Amino acid sequence: MIRFESDYTEGAHERIIQKMVATNMEQTSGYGVDEYCARARQHIQTACGNEAVDVHFLVGGTQTNLTVISGILRPHQGVIAAITGHIAVHETGAIESTGHKILTLPSDDGKITAAQVQQLYDEHWNDVTHEHMTQPGMVYISQPTENGTIYSHAELEALYDVCQQHDLPLYIDGARMGYALASPENDLTLERIAQLCDVFYIGGTKVGALMGEAVVIVKDTLKKDFRYLMKQRGGMLAKGRILGIQFETLFEDGLYMEVAHHAVQQALRIRDAFAAQGFTFRYDSSTNQQFPIVSNEVLEKLRTKYSFSFWEKVDAQHNVIRFCTSWATQMEQVDELVHDIAKLGHACSITGQ
Repeated sequence: MIRFESDYTEGAHERIIQKMVATNMEQTSGYGVDEYCARARQHIQTACGNEAVDVHFLVGGTQTNLTVISGILRPHQGVIAAITGHIAVHETGAIESTGHKILTLPSDDGKITAAQVQQLYDEHWNDVTHEHMTQPGMVYISQPTENGTIYSHAELEALYDVCQQHDLPLYIDGARMGYALASPENDLTLERIAQLCDVFYIGGTKVGALMGEAVVIVKDTLKKDFRYLMKQRGGMLAKGRILGIQFETLFEDGLYMEVAHHAVQQALRIRDAFAAQGFTFRYDSSTNQQFPIVSNEVLEKLRTKYSFSFWEKVDAQHNVIRFCTSWATQMEQVDELVHDIAKLGHACSITGQ
């Protein structure tokens, strides 16, 4: 079985494993105050073009979202997000478990707009009974989205302008940030992202690391006591150097973007193969996730050899499926898939998608 269901089916890039083995018997301070974490922070600060940002290392995405969001919001506030957003769909109510409501906005492509945030904000404050409702306290987006789409520079700039006008911290979930930056349609840099939000994280788990996410806090008022919040939420890893070693390796000489470009290139090969046979797509993704629409017959044929995600039903005869490549996806495996897609024959397009 050749697996394309996620971007964390493999372990870690061999250079990370080698570095961890080579440093295994070293003695360092714990809880992320070791020299490896310090160097990793410096690399990320340099990549962000801002030595004043705070950088903290946590283990996983859900833990990171929970720690950041619950730390920003006051007890009566909620977080604005797309209805398809990761925190709204795939985190088992982690945010709600802290007493904070997710204020969802409709979205067909995974993105939300500045106009939507403005409208929700106005509707809340223009209602004379607003004290009886959850107050919007921050905005959450992901780059790329759950659907593989990305925010353009103009879209992110407009969204951040609205957030700043209303003192709504903007938080970007960057679990797959590398794959957004590697997209041929991307017009944002890590440095510019750091200028257009208040806090974001750079995902390692899905982009070459064994585990780990790097939280980058830009806004000064959000920096205070964050390590207290990490400890309270179980996010302060005793052997913190394990995370520092990985991010140092990813960022010291461009490995992070190297593996991200590889994954995106392989995903676009898969996209082109489906498109060449007339298949349409649920989302216009230029990142490492591709969402072709296939018939029940094609789905079953592909399942005999490949593992991928079922996304949603289109109608009784057609389905959206997801192929997800990673930093470790082998070109030879994509060659096989591309070959097998070509043998499927020309697809009937699905109107309205």
